[in-house]
Amino acid sequence: MSDINNRQAFITMLGLQDRMNAKVHPDWMAQGFAWYRAAWIECAELMDHYGYKWWKKQEADIEQVQLEIVDIWHFGLSAMFRPGVDINALADEIVDELSRYEPSEKDVLAATESLAGYCLNEKSFSVSLFWDLMAAAQLSFDQLYKQYVGKNVLNFFRQDHGYKDGSYIKIWQGEEDNVHLVQILNSADILSPQFADDVYQSLLARYPSA
Repeated sequence: MSDINNRQAFITMLGLQDRMNAKVHPDWMAQGFAWYRAAWIECAELMDHYGYKWWKKQEADIEQVQLEIVDIWHFGLSAMFRPGVDINALADEIVDELSRYEPSEKDVLAATESLAGYCLNEKSFSVSLFWDLMAAAQLSFDQLYKQYVGKNVLNFFRQDHGYKDGSYIKIWQGEEDNVHLVQILNSADILSPQFADDVYQSLLARYPSA
């Protein structure tokens, strides 16, 4: 599927998602947040970027579609958490499901509708249907992992450096933090077990010192 150790990558992503959700509420799993609802709404936003309006000229924005897929993954991971099931066990469940995965060959719109329909009907999330959507949008697992970790780490970095109280500096050396993140991700070693920490430290090295 990729050059990455998939189980370790899932553990890393689940751990980051747990930490991010805990910033919203320390006991977030007990709150009953409707993660599936957020996922299907992101699916609708994805379809806008891809284009479905036959009554007007539209061109698919694949880059934005892929970014929406990464956003969906944040909510999908969150929906998988259950009380009493640790991150290692969740990673094993994902790996097991994908070991039996067979591609559907659906196009982007059909794959998006299938995933959104599952979220609505089951009030849950399907990794297999999400994988269909990734395949349809030509988003590899390595790309998903890189973009997901990068976005999470940047969010943590912003929070750690005053984003909430307004003291965070978003433009460094004439470029927004998102641009710096892209540059860092392009040269970072995604095979490193410390990939997330490496990205954070690279952001720190570029951030203006007091």
